Amino acid sequence: MTKLFKKLFRVLISRLFIVGMLLLLQVIWFIIIIEILGRYFNLINSFFTLLSMVAVLWLVNKKDNPAYKLAWVIPILLYPLLGGLMYLFMGDKKPSRKLRNKMINIYSKTSKLMKQDFKIIEEIKNIDKSIANQAYYISQTAKFPIYKNTIAEYYKSGESNFTAIKDELKKAKQYIFMEYFIIAEGIMWNEILAILEEKVKEGVEVRLIYDDMGCLTLLPYNYFKKMEQKGIKCISFNKFIPIFSIAMNHRDHRKIVVIDGNTAFTGGINMADEYINEKIRFGHWKDTGIMLKGDAVWNFTVMFLQMWNSVTPTDKDYNKYRPNVHHSKEIHFDGYVQPYGDTPLDQEAVGENVYLNIINSAKNYIYIFTPYLIIDNEMMTSLCLAAKKGVDVKIVTPGIPDKKYVFWLTQSYYGQLSEAGVKIYEYTPGFLHAKCFVCDDEIATVGTINMDYRSLFLHFECGVFLYKSNIISEIKSDILETINESKEIIDYKVKLPKRLMQAVLRLFAPLM
Repeated sequence: MTKLFKKLFRVLISRLFIVGMLLLLQVIWFIIIIEILGRYFNLINSFFTLLSMVAVLWLVNKKDNPAYKLAWVIPILLYPLLGGLMYLFMGDKKPSRKLRNKMINIYSKTSKLMKQDFKIIEEIKNIDKSIANQAYYISQTAKFPIYKNTIAEYYKSGESNFTAIKDELKKAKQYIFMEYFIIAEGIMWNEILAILEEKVKEGVEVRLIYDDMGCLTLLPYNYFKKMEQKGIKCISFNKFIPIFSIAMNHRDHRKIVVIDGNTAFTGGINMADEYINEKIRFGHWKDTGIMLKGDAVWNFTVMFLQMWNSVTPTDKDYNKYRPNVHHSKEIHFDGYVQPYGDTPLDQEAVGENVYLNIINSAKNYIYIFTPYLIIDNEMMTSLCLAAKKGVDVKIVTPGIPDKKYVFWLTQSYYGQLSEAGVKIYEYTPGFLHAKCFVCDDEIATVGTINMDYRSLFLHFECGVFLYKSNIISEIKSDILETINESKEIIDYKVKLPKRLMQAVLRLFAPLM
């Protein structure tokens, strides 16, 4: 009984519980005020109804994802008083104006640092024009060039990726940049932190960004101050405050390590023990990562500095973080490599468009790792059309979910995809958290971008587009090996109550 009370007390004083209660009180207060005003004042009632009608007209004509529009139109029409105001408060998917202005300013200043060598684009065009078009799209729209003179290494587990990161961190001479959605105290982070502290003593500049929402229940409040006491420059991105605001929706979901401008890591792996299976939460945790060495690392260096300076303006000269060595003679040709970022600052869904372009260009096969299969009509159409054209489309999702309602939502798309010929597999040993595409033995992407609305439209994300890289065959082999450990979903059927729940979840998926 004493243990139960202690556990309950810890929950009651936790930051998450306090924040949740404050938000709930705000919602309740908001609903009560609106109901009272609407019930007793006909003029106000009429005004709010008119406001909701205007909101619907504005929403329908807005340049936005149709699924997102529908998810808002229904509550607005069902509850004109509450729905219209809720949309005005929460409907704008862009970050706060202050953060948006800062980041746009930073991006405009740094764009001149990201010049594309068009000889590389022309070189690719002579091989495959559709790939050249993809590289051109990323370089001109997302402002991240494609490079040669870069080698890539693929890690098919969090454990192997963790070992590689530690080895490379120990080699740092000038600086270490780290940016993570989740950091949790434990075996993994404690080992990394010990290396960072040692590097600070050696005179290496160490900077760390962590997402405040991602670490809400995992790190102490104002953890960045603890890091600063150790000599590590640290910021908490988009600090979570208990105010009902859409700005809190925009999280830094990236996982980036940059070392001396020569080496970079990204992928699905956060700094927490479950990612290296030191802590078992949902069976075996399957994840992937990638390491780059060479010219393409510059994209990740600038990406990190853009995020850092949008929160705390520090750097006037980014060029001092360029590596002092030239890789052209040291690194053999290993295909073309293009790290890219995606942000919610604009209406350009770079992450989704990269995925769509890969799917639409597939001739023989497209294999996919994704933990969340929560897709819009464009993605559904592309996947189904590819399968109907005879392309071998295989998608691997988790067998043991981290969130039950999200798993149900993922499963709700199985039927339509299977009917079109898409083959779906659930990773039987546990939870699959990897985000990888591989296509036709020539194209791949590895990164942080999930196939859901939050990753594609709300979060800051990153990935690496690869063409003719040696690791593409490794990614393909890893997916096929994982499929051998998975259960193929054939003739997916559920009972009526679950089907109704899935229908509701799909309707409001863009708001989740």
